[in-house]
Amino acid sequence: MRCSQYKLTGYKLSDERRKIKFTDGFKAGEFDLWCSQKTLVYYSEQQIKRVRVVRRADGYYCQFLIDVERQEYHKPTGQITGIDLGLKEFYTDAQGNTVENPRYLRKSEKRLKKAQRRLSKRFRQGKKQSKNYHKQRIKVARLHLKVSRQRKDKAIKDALALVQSNDLVVYEALKVRNLVKNRKLSKSISDASWYQFTEWLNYFAKIYRIVCVAVPPHFTTQDCSVCGTRVQKTLSTRTHQCPNCKTILDRDHNAAINILKKGLKYLGNHLNGTVGQTETDPNALGESGLWIFSGDIENLSCLVEQGISDSDRSRIPRQATL
Repeated sequence: MRCSQYKLTGYKLSDERRKIKFTDGFKAGEFDLWCSQKTLVYYSEQQIKRVRVVRRADGYYCQFLIDVERQEYHKPTGQITGIDLGLKEFYTDAQGNTVENPRYLRKSEKRLKKAQRRLSKRFRQGKKQSKNYHKQRIKVARLHLKVSRQRKDKAIKDALALVQSNDLVVYEALKVRNLVKNRKLSKSISDASWYQFTEWLNYFAKIYRIVCVAVPPHFTTQDCSVCGTRVQKTLSTRTHQCPNCKTILDRDHNAAINILKKGLKYLGNHLNGTVGQTETDPNALGESGLWIFSGDIENLSCLVEQGISDSDRSRIPRQATL
């Protein structure tokens, strides 16, 4: 059993909401509940809509679906940004700031390979597996679980920090399923966990009521962010050098500016077509939600008019004209 769900029956909570007992014959018995934040005492039984029991490599976990309205206040910062997801750096924003790619799987690979070799040696074909085999199997599973949790924790923290410090976030809607078909980069792409990050980014954008939009990634790396000239680059070319306007930029920084410009252009088109409407509108690719609420149209107009500030443009280096 990996997962079991209950709606209104099949379980019973103790009076102090510190224990849960299952009444449908579930053999796991009674669970002690340890909550990291608010305990269940703060919620009525009518608010608990579903209980889900999940078995992980390190034990059982009980998840509660609670009907409660979450409201978070976002203090307007006047900041807008676009982000370019990558492998060298996890992402680079339109202001040139970078976030490190932690490479959790790569760092744990040596330990994982050693544990997997021990597991393979203890496997007996066509025979009942020993207790030592099952102990080692759990060790391997726990190592993989640790990597998975590290990725999730990093994605949540980075997405939340990005949402709290900006009023508009634009990112490129990468087709990760297609990208991992590249045998040389598939492990690194999976380890970066871009999809999980963008899912949390959209979640926090909705909670904090900021605008978050995905744009097509086509030519964001190739096009010059200053004059628009298309400059062909290989994966090994890390610097954007425009022969037309003499701009020199890190390729990821150049791409992030282009992504932000695409987002602003799309938002401008959206405003021209939907001013006065207050319902949610999907973004350009349908990958995520473009969250626009009643009363936010005026703020959104200011963001589009603001665009990329002159101070940001002044920091873009150019070659000296010969």
